Amino acid sequence: MVTAATYKKEPRFSSAKRLTYLCDQILRLAPHYGWKLEAWAVFPNHYHFIAGSQQKADTLRQFISHLHTITAKEINNQDATPGRRVWFQYWDSHLTYLRSYLARLNYVHCNAVRHGLVRDPARYSWCSAGWFEREAERPFYRTVMGIRSDRIRIEDDFEVDVASIE
Repeated sequence: MVTAATYKKEPRFSSAKRLTYLCDQILRLAPHYGWKLEAWAVFPNHYHFIAGSQQKADTLRQFISHLHTITAKEINNQDATPGRRVWFQYWDSHLTYLRSYLARLNYVHCNAVRHGLVRDPARYSWCSAGWFEREAERPFYRTVMGIRSDRIRIEDDFEVDVASIE
């Protein structure tokens, strides 16, 4: 599981166009580096994703570095602020226990609800909840969506204001 934050938690991706751009870049680059995305959620000042890799996990650093480099350049180009720091850092966790994995899948799919942006996670355009609802096997979907994720510890003290998404 990966969580990344913008510098000073600034909402650099605070429009539908920017959120779509960041989400698209995550989806485009992950397979290039050998990662299969299982859940994702993108917000104006942070993102989360869960992915697995058959290759060595050392490609994760390259993947994140590439993602942050191209998205920072694009956002800075749009804002005419070359060289401005966009990303702060990222945190990753290797998920080894099934219950922990399932709880984190739930957490990421439902993160927009946690932030108060939507009531139904599938209605948030920049996360995997709708995709998961359509594509997952029904028993697996029910298991993941029914598991509690309120007791897990995840770096997610980000305030996301629905009004910040233009």
